[in-house]
Amino acid sequence: MKITQNTRISSLTRTILIAATLSTVSFAKASDRPSHPSEIVFEELNFTPPKASDYRHELSNGVPVFIAESSEFPLVTIRFSFKGGEYMVPADKAGLGALTGALMRSGGSASMTPDELDEEFDFLAANVSAGIGDRTASASINCLTSNLDDAFALFMDMIRNPRFDEDRIEITRGQILESLESRNDAGVQIAIRELGFLMWGDEHFEGRQPTRESIESITVEDMRNLHERIFHPGNMMIAVTGDVETKEILTFLENTMSGWPTGEVSPDIPTPTQAYEPGVYYYEKDQPQVQVLIAHRGIERDNEDAIDVEVMNQILGGSGFTSRITNTVRTQEGLAYTAGSVFSNRIEYPGMFMSYFFTKTSTTALATRLVFDEIDKIQTEEATTEEIEIIQNSLIETFPRNFESKSAMMGLFMSDERTGRDEDYWQNYRDRVRAVSAADVQQAALNYLNPEQAVIMVVGPVEEIKKGNAETEADSNRIATMDEFFGGQFKIIPERDPESLKPVDSE
Repeated sequence: MKITQNTRISSLTRTILIAATLSTVSFAKASDRPSHPSEIVFEELNFTPPKASDYRHELSNGVPVFIAESSEFPLVTIRFSFKGGEYMVPADKAGLGALTGALMRSGGSASMTPDELDEEFDFLAANVSAGIGDRTASASINCLTSNLDDAFALFMDMIRNPRFDEDRIEITRGQILESLESRNDAGVQIAIRELGFLMWGDEHFEGRQPTRESIESITVEDMRNLHERIFHPGNMMIAVTGDVETKEILTFLENTMSGWPTGEVSPDIPTPTQAYEPGVYYYEKDQPQVQVLIAHRGIERDNEDAIDVEVMNQILGGSGFTSRITNTVRTQEGLAYTAGSVFSNRIEYPGMFMSYFFTKTSTTALATRLVFDEIDKIQTEEATTEEIEIIQNSLIETFPRNFESKSAMMGLFMSDERTGRDEDYWQNYRDRVRAVSAADVQQAALNYLNPEQAVIMVVGPVEEIKKGNAETEADSNRIATMDEFFGGQFKIIPERDPESLKPVDSE
């Protein structure tokens, strides 16, 4: 570009104006500048959580549809959610849900082979998925709004009329069977598996695991039957986000859903009947690091004290470096890199409290003692004001993340309606968190932490673990052995074949 005199003057003028502006701003800031960062006052951010009812609609067949319009990109995402999952599968067919869900996407449709369907979706730039989880099943499509008619027609054909291509089934079956071979490689995987057996039983879907026998027994007919039971409008909810107009997309869904029969609603999730036995359980594995899980029954999601329990657990072990278990076991004692606790609540029945840490063989007993000490402390001494405020502020300040994307928000609304959560829950959540007191935290610990009812699941070299740290610890107050727990009584869980999960000695 040719530089002229006028160009130079304009450039100089802009420079002077910018400098003057910056100078003014600088002086203004200097005059208002606080003497210390603690004096900085931030404008309060007010966030009002949206209500599901503002986004909820209903098709003529009774299917709820949650719609959030957004014209930011010329894209639309439609997600189907269905009641039904692995809990509906017989124990001897464990893994049927995951295999069926995978093949719905990869196995083609009645009118197209897998390769043909993949090519069509790729041509239309449509991202499509399907899956069956423990409790619910889902299918979703994301595509350009301009391609919705063609892409959604293929999507509906895939959902309603899956081909379950035999070649793709065998490929996926082979991948699953190959993954079973390595199930004993990682100690944490063993610990979680064995804890599941102990807490839920191997007949309940929460505890059972697929085996070579169960995977090999699954037939195309099994997959078709499960698909037919789950994937129909009687079990369905829909979420739509993106470049759509509400009235038009409702009409579109009415037309495309026409003629899809409503089947029988899936049964409710069964309550586990396993009565677990507290105590110390070992699984022998020659490894330098020991995995320890300490668990007992927890609470239902809608328990009236659930928020008190949430705050209590965050103080105990759920909030990372600010939590007591992490601070004691990892930061102060240096016994573990990972340590903490969690309350994994269930909707239909009590969930599970679990504390966890991974440590050396010689310090397993000491770290276990420290965890139990922290449980005792939170039950017998009130939490400090600072501890409670840190957790309250964290929960309140991160609260808007539940609604940070329209897709996540619609998914939350579907889940809440399916599980019967009160719509006012999110409106009142922060006030209920603010209301938690030190007495509430202590009472929650007394009511819902039950160390005498705990299962201590330990994976590692058993004899070395049991000896404790007497040979390496000079401080007598820090010497610990596993005999401290449950009167020194314990049970050895036999080594399992990774594919059959049967005790190795019995095969």
